[in-house]
Amino acid sequence: MSLFFLQVLADSAKIKDSLARLAATITTPQKENLWDILSKGGILMIPLALLLVIAIFVFFERYMAIKKASRLDDNFMSIIRDHIVTGNLTAARSLAKNTPTAVARIIDKGLQRVGKDIPAIERSMENVARLELYKMERNVSILSVVGYIAPLFGFLGTIFGMFQLFYNISSTGEYSISNIAGGIYVKMISSASGLIIGIVAYVGYRYLNSQIDKTTHKMEAASNEFIDILQEPTR
Repeated sequence: MSLFFLQVLADSAKIKDSLARLAATITTPQKENLWDILSKGGILMIPLALLLVIAIFVFFERYMAIKKASRLDDNFMSIIRDHIVTGNLTAARSLAKNTPTAVARIIDKGLQRVGKDIPAIERSMENVARLELYKMERNVSILSVVGYIAPLFGFLGTIFGMFQLFYNISSTGEYSISNIAGGIYVKMISSASGLIIGIVAYVGYRYLNSQIDKTTHKMEAASNEFIDILQEPTR
């Protein structure tokens, strides 16, 4: 019986040594970084990268422009009101000119027309408001275009990749499951990249539009308040 247990122990030791040698011969696969994965997406990853750069540049450029146009001191209209009711239009115009915002430029145009009838003043301010709105909306539509065409480029890259994959299979006759799955995985990279870029561009487009709407509301409120001030009796 003791000899049997000794034989079992010896066999177990041999199995452990064999497993250890086998484990030593197996090399751990290297992990791929993001750049390596994206580089496998095909030639259409280049226009997708350009679309991403364009979307980022347009978003931040428009964001800074809209933020600058919408910035306004909470006391701006109160100061303008005090100057108008006291008849000090020179000080009111000086304040409006030295305030680089959309609301201030609209108020400055209204101050230039003081003395004319109210409808004429309103038309002048509306013209300036439309110009300011155009300045804020300029190039924002580029984000919408990028959000639309980026997924299309991604799908196009996948289609080209699938054509290439099945052409190679028909040429070489190698159609193992691992090769097909690996090829599909690589070609889906362009689709995923296009969708991500499209989503980012669309979210940026909607966000900028919401900021433009807020600024437009500020301009309308300031214009109405200015007209009300003009209709008040002077001190």
